Amino acid sequence: MVLSNVFIYAIGFIAQGFFSARMIIQWFLSEKAKKVVSPDWYWICSLIGSILLFAYGWLRDDFAIILGQLISFYIYIWNLNIKGVWKRIPHILRFMIALLPVCAVAFMLKDASDFVLQFLHNDKVPLRLLIYGSLGQVIFTIRFIYQWYYSYKRHRSILPVGFWIISLIGSGIIVSYGAIRYDPVLVLGQSIGFLTYSRNIVLYNKSKKKS
Repeated sequence: MVLSNVFIYAIGFIAQGFFSARMIIQWFLSEKAKKVVSPDWYWICSLIGSILLFAYGWLRDDFAIILGQLISFYIYIWNLNIKGVWKRIPHILRFMIALLPVCAVAFMLKDASDFVLQFLHNDKVPLRLLIYGSLGQVIFTIRFIYQWYYSYKRHRSILPVGFWIISLIGSGIIVSYGAIRYDPVLVLGQSIGFLTYSRNIVLYNKSKKKS
C-alpha cells in the first residue's frame, strides 16, 4: 500500500515538474525578450505534464483533476500545431497521443454507474468539495480556452494578459482545494505558478507602455 502511494505521488510530482518547467522556461525567455512570449517548450511540457497528471487523477480517484486535463489537452496540441512542432512528430505517435483522452473517456464511461459511484460519490472527496475543486479546475482551464480563442483570431500562439489573470484566480482555488485534501502535489505545483503569473502581468504592462 505504501509503495503504491509512493508510485502514485511520484507520477503526480513528475507531472507537476513538467508544468513547473514550462513556467520557468516561459518566464526566463520572457525576461530575456522583455515581453511575454509563447515558446515551443511551454506547450511540449504542457502536453507531457497533462498526460501524466491525467494518470495521477485517475489513480487518486479524483474527478476534479481529470476534468481539468480533458479540457486543455487538445488546446496544447493546437498550439504545438500552429507553431509547427506537432507536424514534426511521427504520424503514429501523433495518432496515439491524440487518441489518449478519447480512449480514457470511453473506458471511464464503459460502465456509467460505476463511474458515477467511483468519482462523484467518492467517500474520500465529499460532493461539495468535489464541486469546489472542479470549479477551480474549470476556471484554471478556461484560461486555455481564452488563450486558444485569442490566438486563433490572430493565427499565432500568444499568451495574453487575460490568460495570466485567469491563471491567478484558478490557481488560488486549486491550492485551497489541495490544502483541504492534504494533496502536496496540487499545493506545491500551483504555488510555484503564482510568482510567474504575476510577473507575466507586470511584463505585459511594461511592454504595453513601451509600445
